[in-house]
Amino acid sequence: MLHLASQSPRRRQLLEQIGVDFAVLDVEVPEQRMPGESPLAYVSRVARDKARAGLAGVGDPQDAIVLGADTEVVLDDEVFGKPQDADAAAAMLRRLSGRTHAVVSVVWLVSVGREQSVECVSQVRFAALGEPAIAAYVATGEPFGKAGAYAIQGRGAVLVEHLQGSYSGVMGLPVFETARLLHEFGARSG
Repeated sequence: MLHLASQSPRRRQLLEQIGVDFAVLDVEVPEQRMPGESPLAYVSRVARDKARAGLAGVGDPQDAIVLGADTEVVLDDEVFGKPQDADAAAAMLRRLSGRTHAVVSVVWLVSVGREQSVECVSQVRFAALGEPAIAAYVATGEPFGKAGAYAIQGRGAVLVEHLQGSYSGVMGLPVFETARLLHEFGARSG
């Protein structure tokens, strides 16, 4: 049985889109980057920790496979998490304005005795954003709960001038890579 160790509605939607049957697990893991840890290593560790925490919380883990994922926005080796308030969201958007940033997504599958992962790095270039555009977007409330303070699948799409990589990866779960990982792992996918 596949379990998703995430409360993200976007991850649930993307798994449903490819016809995967799964149950949802609520896990809490610390999301704190360690000194000297690269952005990719950080994202991978958090995704693996989510999957492992999910497996530890399953009643009968023998037949369980747990999917853990994490996605972060990275600019100049800085990981942009989720903004705490409107000022933080506006500050993130100002820094991303007119620049290309990486969106790093890592997916881990964990079962008893086996762990396997896949990573996906996309490049996203924002248009130059003026203060009125930033203020209007922050006022929608959409930046909250989103890495880098934007949602490519929502109103934030108008901020994106160019995308090289995985659209679904920027949303939070790279569908192609995840489906391939599920297949290689022997988990049922659509």
